[in-house]
Amino acid sequence: MLTRAYAAHSPTMPLAPFEIERREPGPNDVAIDILYCGVCHSDLHTVRGEWPGVLYPSVAGHEIVGRVRAVGPDVTKVRVGSLVGVGCMVDSCRTCAACARNLEQYCENGFIATYNGSSLGGSENTYGGYSAAIVVDEHFVLRITHNENDLAAVAPLLCAGITTWSPLRHWNVGPGMKIGVVGIGGLGHMAIKLAHALGAHVVAFTTSPSKREAALALGADEVVISTDNSQMLMHAASFSFILNTVAASHDLDAFMALLKLDGTMTVVGVPSSPHPSPAIAPFIFKRRSLAGSVIGGIAETQEMLDFCARHDITADIETIAIQDIEAAFARMVKSDVQYRFVIDMATLKTA
Repeated sequence: MLTRAYAAHSPTMPLAPFEIERREPGPNDVAIDILYCGVCHSDLHTVRGEWPGVLYPSVAGHEIVGRVRAVGPDVTKVRVGSLVGVGCMVDSCRTCAACARNLEQYCENGFIATYNGSSLGGSENTYGGYSAAIVVDEHFVLRITHNENDLAAVAPLLCAGITTWSPLRHWNVGPGMKIGVVGIGGLGHMAIKLAHALGAHVVAFTTSPSKREAALALGADEVVISTDNSQMLMHAASFSFILNTVAASHDLDAFMALLKLDGTMTVVGVPSSPHPSPAIAPFIFKRRSLAGSVIGGIAETQEMLDFCARHDITADIETIAIQDIEAAFARMVKSDVQYRFVIDMATLKTA
């Protein structure tokens, strides 16, 4: 079925109205009318061709919230009228060891991305949430129980939320732990909210003194200016866990020195150029670990959404019209947003 969308036709062309073909729902499919779609830095990197292998036309968007319009005859997870979400994945092999552990994000045969993905065994493009509707296998559809008035602010949970929740859960962050969050942006602001709700003592790290009050308001117990050596030294060897959300290349040694015995720093931001290689001695003498993490599996994402609904957690957002996406991209490059743009897809009707 033909569906309205906004697409990039090349790395140098602005996004513009476009029509895409969505499949008719199969037995296990859910057809969703999209209400809101978050704007992720991955969207910008993709449509601008900054990552390899981009397929054009490109319809970005993997922070999708909508309402079920139709379901296939074998669907049991949701029903017509249900509020649902779709994140970064729309399929995986579902047979490998990772998928068997509900870790579809680490599918050994490669998960199928919501946009710029491929069909299993082929190279067909996939189109994301900058569109009026989407059809997804029910396994990759998430139930949303937040208040309907919060739906726009729920959208970023489907990427920014799960990207930070997954490492917090994997490394068992909870009461009695002193943990750090590096960076107070789209990912960092969610990490602070989630870690605070999990009961940890949260220390936010930023290079910008102007962000101190904002970090405290998000739930941080302390704020450290990471360029101030005296402030950093006060926290030496005291953290159980640090979540580093910064996507720019920077010195990791300064943060590794803050981990206590058996502490771990997990990096979730992907810089355009590599981080300087960290020194080895700090790892050896405190048995510290440096790790990475990417989004989360479907079961874990549902757990995160349910936790956020119970604790009244959403993202801090600015809602925009689809016609303003290029201006939003320009502001994102300047970090001029607190902390996530979300597109009201009703504006697509007039695009």
